[in-house]
Amino acid sequence: MADTSKDAGLIQVLAKRLETQRLPWALSLKEKVDRGETLTDFDIQSLTQVFEDAQQIGSLVDHHPAWHDLATKLVGLYKEITDKGLENEKAKSGSA
Repeated sequence: MADTSKDAGLIQVLAKRLETQRLPWALSLKEKVDRGETLTDFDIQSLTQVFEDAQQIGSLVDHHPAWHDLATKLVGLYKEITDKGLENEKAKSGSA
């Protein structure tokens, strides 16, 4: 029981962070790379932190199948951002 309660609290905190911080930030990064801009060092550091955080909560998502679809969509969004950012960087450097 304690694990379920702990999971519920953690999920609530993570969902709030996603809603108020991570998703708005990711969507603004997506707009940025869609305009042809490149990712800054800070953007890349932040994305690295997001991927590290995702690895840490992977088992939590595994234990709560209701969150699988959202987690998959988020990973897809971050992949789009990094792929497009790399494409923009290559175009900027002339090696596209």
